[in-house]
Amino acid sequence: MPNIQRLKNISGQAHIIGVSESNKLGKVPEKSPLAHHAEAAVNAIDDSGLQLSDVDALFTAGWSTLDVAEYLGIQPRYTDSTSVGGSSFVIHVGHALAAIAAGYCEVALITHGQSGRSDRAPIQRNPGTPMAQYESPYGIIGPPISYAMAALRYMNDYGYDRTRQAMAEIAISTRKWANLNPMAYFYDTPASFDDYHNSKWVAWPFHLLDCCLVTDAGAAIVVTTAERARDAKYRSVPIIGAGEGHDHAGISQMPDLTRAFGKYTGPQALEMAGITHSDIDLAMIYDSFTYTVLVSLENLGFCGPGEAPDFVAAQITAPGGDFPLNTNGGGLSYTHPGMYGIFTVVEAVRQLRGQAGNRQLDKCDIAVAHGTGGLLSSTGTVIMGAG
Repeated sequence: MPNIQRLKNISGQAHIIGVSESNKLGKVPEKSPLAHHAEAAVNAIDDSGLQLSDVDALFTAGWSTLDVAEYLGIQPRYTDSTSVGGSSFVIHVGHALAAIAAGYCEVALITHGQSGRSDRAPIQRNPGTPMAQYESPYGIIGPPISYAMAALRYMNDYGYDRTRQAMAEIAISTRKWANLNPMAYFYDTPASFDDYHNSKWVAWPFHLLDCCLVTDAGAAIVVTTAERARDAKYRSVPIIGAGEGHDHAGISQMPDLTRAFGKYTGPQALEMAGITHSDIDLAMIYDSFTYTVLVSLENLGFCGPGEAPDFVAAQITAPGGDFPLNTNGGGLSYTHPGMYGIFTVVEAVRQLRGQAGNRQLDKCDIAVAHGTGGLLSSTGTVIMGAG
């Protein structure tokens, strides 16, 4: 089990000093995934005030750090290719904190790049995996179907109509945030509740507007020691809490379709940071599907099991609401290249530094970024302060 006292001892010993996306998001067929990695990395390094030559640790998922380092022309002394789905990059932030606190490195670069839209192809399954042998023959062949099964379990337990309305609330509130973000895919496209209910079915009970985008995009994060962070170009953001874990690969092996591993990572991150839920000003929660948000809110402890539909009612998570959620527009309306978690941290940092433009919150001193990976398989939770 995690040693909370030792985790508390390293809380705040590493700070985020640079974040950025790649230059263009959406449909970018002329750029490779590595180009998105590189653009985002160069932009984030510039945002930090450092140079690429300062980087001595590299973290990524989906691509080998060997390829990314070679492409960038760097020779890291510490490397981490932990890849457990879209939560990987949130987990990398916690790993960077641990590596810096242990003395393995001083400047960590976390990168991601993916051409989810331009390189769309059928999901390739290794026929030797349990999922290929025991799920695919029964039609369980992709995230929409797997997540739909979990959502149906939740609806059965807690009510179809109230869950459906809650998913609509998430879809519409997130789109409102995207309408304030010039980088968002749906920046110029408002959506109403009628639009939600009239959108086509994808995998019942999911409408199209329950499902994340598929885009081309990249992002990067620069993490360094508290000492070096004092000379950062902008206000640094201390990493004060972190947690990670996973409990299954195939959806058929998920212990409880209404409870993901965030039920462990959330409380751990909060305890490490020494805060409570009431201290959090912003929640950036991975939204591969609207249901993912509902179950994550409950797992993190913002509300109890089955209470998320009431918690998100009346657009409380939209601009002007009392619980700001996914202020960049999320994976539903901003961008989602396949693995999205890194973008939750990028937006949290911008809000904490007061750099979020028209969507800037009046008060943002503490933020949580929560990533989900695989088929509700893995979670990573990071809590950040305003420096």
